[in-house]
Amino acid sequence: MDPATLWTVAAIIGLLLLSAFFSGSETALTAVSRAALHRLAGRGERGAASALKLTEDNERLIGAVLLGNNLVNILAASLATHLFTRHFGQAGVAWATLVMTFLVLVFAEVTPKTYAITSPETAALRVAKPISIFVRLFAPVVGVIRVLARGALRVVGVRADPDARILGAHEEIRGAIDLHHSEGGVEKDDRDRLLAALDLNEREVSEVMRHRRNIETIDADAAPDEIVAFFLNSSHTRIPVWRDEPENIVGVIHAKDLLREVDRLARAAAPGRAALDNFDVMAVAMEPWFVPDTTSLDEQMREFLRRRSHFALVVDEYGDLQGLITLEDILEEIVGDISDEHDPEEATLAKRSDGSIEVEGEMTIRDLNRFGDWDLPDDEATTVAGLVIHEAQTIPDAGQIFSFHGFRFEVLARERHRITKLRVKPLDPR
Repeated sequence: MDPATLWTVAAIIGLLLLSAFFSGSETALTAVSRAALHRLAGRGERGAASALKLTEDNERLIGAVLLGNNLVNILAASLATHLFTRHFGQAGVAWATLVMTFLVLVFAEVTPKTYAITSPETAALRVAKPISIFVRLFAPVVGVIRVLARGALRVVGVRADPDARILGAHEEIRGAIDLHHSEGGVEKDDRDRLLAALDLNEREVSEVMRHRRNIETIDADAAPDEIVAFFLNSSHTRIPVWRDEPENIVGVIHAKDLLREVDRLARAAAPGRAALDNFDVMAVAMEPWFVPDTTSLDEQMREFLRRRSHFALVVDEYGDLQGLITLEDILEEIVGDISDEHDPEEATLAKRSDGSIEVEGEMTIRDLNRFGDWDLPDDEATTVAGLVIHEAQTIPDAGQIFSFHGFRFEVLARERHRITKLRVKPLDPR
């Protein structure tokens, strides 16, 4: 071959290598996780900071890479066409098309992109520096291309906003967790805990609080020995104190404060039960802390930590007592039920052979979904009984059966205006 032919072949090979570089760079920098780049940059990995900065503006990055990729591909194809037509005449155009299609497809597209997909972090760190230089050099040209591209989209009625994100950060993380769970990379329990932590900001105190019907309280005017006996028989360490009427909470007693006061009286007065004669329940009661029922769980947890308190009473917009919430209640939304040796034993849920589950009416829909890996909606109601009442538009009697949202609900027991037990079964068992 003459020198001109050799130089042309060498130029084509060099352009194919550049094409492979641009193709692999595009795939690596768009496939790599920004979270992974942020982690690597924090560890001081070389090239991580440059790659992270490049991915901040994907439109500029893709514009520059595609500019380089198309330039070298077109130039390589032109040189190949010139080379083949010199040796084969007009048939050289067809030969150049076939040969360059094969070379570009295999060596400049599939091979580098496959490597970039296989090792996106490694590839992104390696190409970040040279691509950053290329992006800066051709920034004016890319800017013109961006304007022209947006203008073309506007002509057909499409407004491009590269700064707008379809999904927020939480939604992206939630989607990634669900995806990895479906692929087997994340266990169900881990998925539930991670998603529950993400949902704290979207859920309100009213959804997880202990309803006032189930709160243990004590009368401030009760006899001292009655108060002590009440604490000894209770599984709780903090008890609200009321006066005149049960919903008029005037204080909260901690078991340790009660014990300290009883010990002080026992040491200062005659031994035995006579030591309690001077006991004043309000002297050891803490001031109650009231929070609105619309407070988000995330905000409430932060307030618990800031105030170094674990207990708050929940009121509605009219100031009426609705229930109470503790730090443990919020943590249980993330990690599941937390029990100690003093908590009463509760009936555990179990799936029957037909796929149904018997639940208490006051069980939250979220807990049922977590246990059964179901997807019952909790937009209109918090508890299973509330969901049935909302859908039925009435308070059903025991024995009534309803079907909605792909599930069968059988009312097993009712007390006055409350549904106390139900059996829930998916209509299409998985």
